Amino acid sequence: MKRQKLRVLVLLNPEHAPPETLKGHSEQEIMAWKTGWDVVSALRRSGHSVHVLSVQEELRPIREAVEQFKPEIVFNLLEQFHGETMYDQNVASYLELLRVPYTGCNPRGLMLARGKDLSKKLLAYHRIPVPAFAVFPKGRKVRKPGRLSWPLIVKSLSEDASRGITQASVVTSDDKLAERVALVHERVGTAAIVEEYIAGRELYVSVIGNERMRVLPIWELEFGTLSTGIATEKVKFDPEYQEKRGILQGLAENIPPELQSRIEKLVRRICRNLDLDGYARIDFRLTAEGVPYFLEANPNPEIARQEVFAEAARFDGLGYSAMINRILALGIARAKAMAAA
Repeated sequence: MKRQKLRVLVLLNPEHAPPETLKGHSEQEIMAWKTGWDVVSALRRSGHSVHVLSVQEELRPIREAVEQFKPEIVFNLLEQFHGETMYDQNVASYLELLRVPYTGCNPRGLMLARGKDLSKKLLAYHRIPVPAFAVFPKGRKVRKPGRLSWPLIVKSLSEDASRGITQASVVTSDDKLAERVALVHERVGTAAIVEEYIAGRELYVSVIGNERMRVLPIWELEFGTLSTGIATEKVKFDPEYQEKRGILQGLAENIPPELQSRIEKLVRRICRNLDLDGYARIDFRLTAEGVPYFLEANPNPEIARQEVFAEAARFDGLGYSAMINRILALGIARAKAMAAA
């Protein structure tokens, strides 16, 4: 069947906007542009007419681009708006008000998933295993609640991409807990969430779909020579550090079929309860006893060619261009369903 050629408006933050060519740019610069470059290149190879728009602090440029370019769909690659990760849901809401189809997750799903405490409360209510946790807003006295057991891991409540997480984020004393919470408050600028540290395998499960979710093969982050398995920024994004420490990502092996089936069912339940659609990645810790603990949901995760989502899709028979066009089709299908409701 011949693929429909579309006018696609691509939204991304200025620091992620790709140039016309990668020649003459450093590897570090290219890393910042990799998702935008890969997505835009795939769209153009598929014959779509593409307009790239950098968005940072104003909604007006989006409205003007919609009026002038008249896109049939917006490919939403924004990671934050006005410097706030949580504001990405407002851009999706604005696109709905403009009645323009867009890719990725809906505003409600973005809101529920970005609030790590809210998502865990909802899922715990639905009897999905989550680590015990507490939240420390700025200005609140830091003391370990009696219901939490050492060791604990301290994270930002709302930031993703492991921002602010280092090997020192796992703490075993009140002094270190207070120190780490203060660091999140000062350096990241958000409230801190403190969770019981779950030892085990780090698993990533990607999904694509709206009402019917296609669960992609389970991926695993192996920590190599690191004594403590923590997915820090260096562990996830620093190739030199990964090579030095023997850190690998790939298909999760030695997972019994019944456990794999249970994880896939959990993923579908999580997506339903958090109202996730489009495409997402769900992160777990799998204990030695075979219990998959929900860590966080990532709506609109990284979809560069070499990232977890695209690699899992490729392993499942969904090539990169086909994956990008599937994401487009899901955005259009959701808009049609909303218009018919």
